[in-house]
Amino acid sequence: MYKYRKIMMVTSVLVLLLSLLAACGAKATPTPDTEKVPVPSNPGGTGEAVNLTGDATAGAKVFTDNCASCHGDQGKTGIANPGSADGTVPPLNPIDEALVSADVKTFTSRIDLFVEHGSTPEGTGPTQLMTAFGDKKLLTPQQIADVIAYVISLNK
Repeated sequence: MYKYRKIMMVTSVLVLLLSLLAACGAKATPTPDTEKVPVPSNPGGTGEAVNLTGDATAGAKVFTDNCASCHGDQGKTGIANPGSADGTVPPLNPIDEALVSADVKTFTSRIDLFVEHGSTPEGTGPTQLMTAFGDKKLLTPQQIADVIAYVISLNK
């Protein structure tokens, strides 16, 4: 009887270990939301701006001075961008739904990646590229926080 219990216990432990190993080796399935969230083509994480409080009123001026020439007045229409997948610079009002999040920190982080690092749009050879305002030190972290607050305010 003792020998039978020992065999059963060892077998149970082996089954448990094999199950754990199989689970560890399995790839996590991303959620549909994770799969469709656009990310910039240029590498890098979020910048200091995500930890600052943005001022949408100040951000409107930053936007007018730095972003409107490509994204249009109040982000409503993007200019032509031959060679990009859809032929235009994307509007920001409304912004791509996949970037939107009810969690302000998440929404801020998603926008920040593009403002910080810029991006090359999909396509055969887009003529317009998103400028890396943070990496090139063209905007301060506070200006980036302000313009993000402004873009979010356009999408409420």
